[in-house]
Amino acid sequence: MSEVNSSKSDAVGGLHILTLTPFYPSATDDANGCFVSEPLEWLAKLGVRNTVMAVQPVYRGNCGSGGSAVRGEWLRYFSLPGGFGLPTAGALAFARIITQVQKLHGAQPVDLIHAHGALPCGHAAMLVSKELDIPFVVSVHGLDVFSTVQVGGWPGEWCRRISRRVYGAARRVICVSEHVGEAVLEGMAQSCRTSVVYNGVDPERFSPSSVAPSSPLKILSIGNLIPIKGHELLIRAMAHLTREFPSLELDIVGEGAERARLEALVSELQVAHKVHFYGRQSRAQVAEAMRRCMIFALPSRYEGLGCVYLEAMSCGKPVIGCRGQGIAEVIRQGASGYLVATDSEKELEIATGTLLRDPVRRRDLGRVARATILDRFTLERQAQNLMQVYGKSLE
Repeated sequence: MSEVNSSKSDAVGGLHILTLTPFYPSATDDANGCFVSEPLEWLAKLGVRNTVMAVQPVYRGNCGSGGSAVRGEWLRYFSLPGGFGLPTAGALAFARIITQVQKLHGAQPVDLIHAHGALPCGHAAMLVSKELDIPFVVSVHGLDVFSTVQVGGWPGEWCRRISRRVYGAARRVICVSEHVGEAVLEGMAQSCRTSVVYNGVDPERFSPSSVAPSSPLKILSIGNLIPIKGHELLIRAMAHLTREFPSLELDIVGEGAERARLEALVSELQVAHKVHFYGRQSRAQVAEAMRRCMIFALPSRYEGLGCVYLEAMSCGKPVIGCRGQGIAEVIRQGASGYLVATDSEKELEIATGTLLRDPVRRRDLGRVARATILDRFTLERQAQNLMQVYGKSLE
């Protein structure tokens, strides 16, 4: 999206936005929902005031506030666990928050609700909008735009119907990439208004190291340990490359159901001493890991965008992702990184090996990657683009 002009910023400055989100940094996990919280600091600089209500079902326990400069209040609501409960979660979240929103709106009128995800928060925002006549927008952060991949059978179809109602009622559907926007419009038969606002990065937190990485050669991958992220593919490619690069190591940051199986795989391939699983890490630890590595690789086959690619690029690292995913809108093939075919161990091995053999190419791609972020993908730019969307939504 284009830069926001000053007259538009002035027109929407001073807005009071109610942010409804199911993910937000907490006292114990400052990375959870950081893509929601971090732009709010820049929006505040543009005169936007945010009240954040972070909602979660009671069966997930109490997160506790903290971990963000813009404080969010965690509100717990009753919901059935698993996919069966998702279709009704929005209505139950609405019942939990409506009295609080009424009091807030009476004391400090809310101009716009920004919900993150159609379910449950977009559904709750739609119901609040009808009750209090407050317009709302909804952000879509991934490719499962109707929750039918997450939830199967008739509950999934119920999710689809509710999500379609949410997108149709929203003033704008904010998508993190054109790829996500296409998925929304395809499922809506073009009957909603979408805007693309890419996620941004703090280029000071995610900055290149002043010292060049030293031996051992290190590949970094960050993501939930689930099959779609492609960690198995990366481990197998890395195991082959260690024959040529004996000092090569792979650091994996993230947690998930696949961890035990992946640990068994590295033992089977006899590279357990070279593959390190670090679990979840704080934002500061992630930034430091990115500065230490030489290559960032995440061969995910189902990715709306992927903030971790942008963060690694901001640290001046060449990145490897997959063609046909949201990140393909950012990576310039052979200039700031490489795009490989999904599920292609051979292409992944070739791209990684090419970078490992050529430190000059790694440096040049990393420099272009950093410049790409500074030019188009900072938190400041994201906040400006959100301001533009807010202005359009209130016309």
